[in-house]
Amino acid sequence: MGSRRTTVTLLVSALSSLLASTGTVVAQSTNRELIDGLEYQLLYVALPLTLFVLLILVYAAVKFHDNDDPQPTTEDPALEITWTAATAIILLFVGLSGYSVLVSPYVSPSQALEGGDNRSQGEFESFDDLPETDDEEIYVTGYQWEWQATYAGANVTTEDAIVIPADENVTIWLTSDDVIHSLFVPDLGVKQDAFPGRYTRARTVAYEPGRYDAVCAEFCGAGHSRMDAEVVVVESETYDRWLQENEGNVTTAPNPG
Repeated sequence: MGSRRTTVTLLVSALSSLLASTGTVVAQSTNRELIDGLEYQLLYVALPLTLFVLLILVYAAVKFHDNDDPQPTTEDPALEITWTAATAIILLFVGLSGYSVLVSPYVSPSQALEGGDNRSQGEFESFDDLPETDDEEIYVTGYQWEWQATYAGANVTTEDAIVIPADENVTIWLTSDDVIHSLFVPDLGVKQDAFPGRYTRARTVAYEPGRYDAVCAEFCGAGHSRMDAEVVVVESETYDRWLQENEGNVTTAPNPG
């Protein structure tokens, strides 16, 4: 009996520690904030339910482990209605929480297009077909096995580095020169596929200047594992000055300092 109590105590302590630790890492972008917020909401519901089910399982295992004459559970309409209603409420909560994030213009960027242009991702077939936005726009091309970024209006190009200003709406238009790639920036919560001959949109607002790892998340050939890059977030003044100083050049990313 002592070992069972110890197991239950350890389980409760572990779940409590996990609950207390959630939310301690500050989100680095609007995207990451939305995704983390949804994750925490679901955790706060899922963990108590998990603990409740496990405690009932332990209770049943201890109480009935030596029962030589088990009997079926008696009918209890009130209990059945209660757990059915509780399940429906939980599923409704999960659905509404997920929907509120999925309709965000940072998670579903087509929601933010001007003029009611709600075409699905990947339906922009040429550079001239891209809709106008009020964001800072960057054009990123994936190819085996690198990323190339071009900055609108400045004719500046970087290789395996994407420079964006902090605290500004940024649109990244993605395309591919060969096969399907996928730009994934875990710390910023950005993930979008790049298709040959089409343009897709990723949108974000990054909060903190710094360097963030970016990788290709779609298997694209023998060099897939080394197709990585950096997203360099800098202050707006630094970004504007860097564009002016390097106009017309292939250059390196500035120091986020």
